[in-house]
Amino acid sequence: MTTIYFIRHCESDYSVRESRIRPLTEKGLADRRLVTEYLRDKNIYAVLSSPYKRAVDTVSDFAEKYHFTIETDEDFRELDRKGEPATEEEFPRVMKRLWTTDFNVKQPEGECLAEVQERNMRALNEVLLKYKDQNIAIGTHGLALSAIINHYDGSFGYDDFMAMADIMPWVVKMIFDGQTLVSMEKLSLWTKA
Repeated sequence: MTTIYFIRHCESDYSVRESRIRPLTEKGLADRRLVTEYLRDKNIYAVLSSPYKRAVDTVSDFAEKYHFTIETDEDFRELDRKGEPATEEEFPRVMKRLWTTDFNVKQPEGECLAEVQERNMRALNEVLLKYKDQNIAIGTHGLALSAIINHYDGSFGYDDFMAMADIMPWVVKMIFDGQTLVSMEKLSLWTKA
């Protein structure tokens, strides 16, 4: 069995509008300890991440403490929104439009949710082949991770996405037998027992 721990990034600084280089806030940097504490006894074999700064930085505390090199993969990146990202007020409307269509509505000059799902699934399938029967941590993003969840559970949609939008960090543990998903568990590190 292969276990993948998807770690949705900690709180990021939205005053930095460029998504690729957006850092974590001071709170986000401090909250990385929750990720490190959660992963410490999971027998992690490798740490991967989206190349975006906030995702890498979320898993970097764990990686540094336990001497892992973080392997980045462009295909695990977030939705490509060319130009200015949605403001806080526009966010729910933009997300609803993405989730309540056939996943093929593109952001202006950017991607559609179907493209995000396709490339994230391609990356996940490569990880499942490369790291068969290992435990892997992957730093990721809310929309990218939600697209992966939706691939396996078509009922996961806009309302589910919005319910987790403010949970940072957020973990989704997926267990696979080969390429087949066996189980999925979603948890907030803030409510972990």
